[in-house]
Amino acid sequence: MKTDNTAIVFDQTRATRYDTQFNKLTPIKDALHFLSQMILIDLPANARILCVGAGTGAELIYLAKIFPNWQFTAVDPATAMLDVCKQRVAQQGLLSRCHFHNGYLEDLPECPAFDAATCFLVSHFLTHYSQRISLFKSIAKRLAKAGILINAELSADISHDTYADLLALWCSTLNFSDLPSAVVEKMTSSLGTSISLLPPTQVAWSIKSAGFSTPVQFLQTGLIHGWFAMKSS
Repeated sequence: MKTDNTAIVFDQTRATRYDTQFNKLTPIKDALHFLSQMILIDLPANARILCVGAGTGAELIYLAKIFPNWQFTAVDPATAMLDVCKQRVAQQGLLSRCHFHNGYLEDLPECPAFDAATCFLVSHFLTHYSQRISLFKSIAKRLAKAGILINAELSADISHDTYADLLALWCSTLNFSDLPSAVVEKMTSSLGTSISLLPPTQVAWSIKSAGFSTPVQFLQTGLIHGWFAMKSS
């Protein structure tokens, strides 16, 4: 999904340090990856996985190591991020099982349908609700019958009386990662503006409206929530 949101622009410097700057938050990533493994564990031995907004390839590499015969297609419009992804994949000896598309999902050449798709920390960059649904519809079109979508994004009900406490916890978490205070301030001030922050129920509805079964929320780690759903018949 094309967007003019400058929050998702990653140059070479930002792409290179993207993973290391969040080293202290590895338990959050580990929880998401492990539960994704459990959700996808019954897929065919030769499953094809679409990674939308693949970034530096964290979930791709994790799943590729667990499932040695799976094939992966990594899609990301940020050239610098995809370059880092390719380097990391090559270092792990996984290059022969991966395809890379530097661009948007709608520009991906026609190929066999995928058994599952991951979309991690991508959709909250789409600040217009119609863009979000279009993204999920594009993913659904690429999936095989009963294909699985796993989506993770920042989500919260800012009208709820507990939101202030949740946000405070999230700020503490970001500060714990040793990010500069100015960066933490920029990241938190973007919530609800350049970063979409929808209530979990609304995120689930946007996924279902795009052609999926009722999403199951399987994860919450601070502001990061995770859902999985199957493509509807």
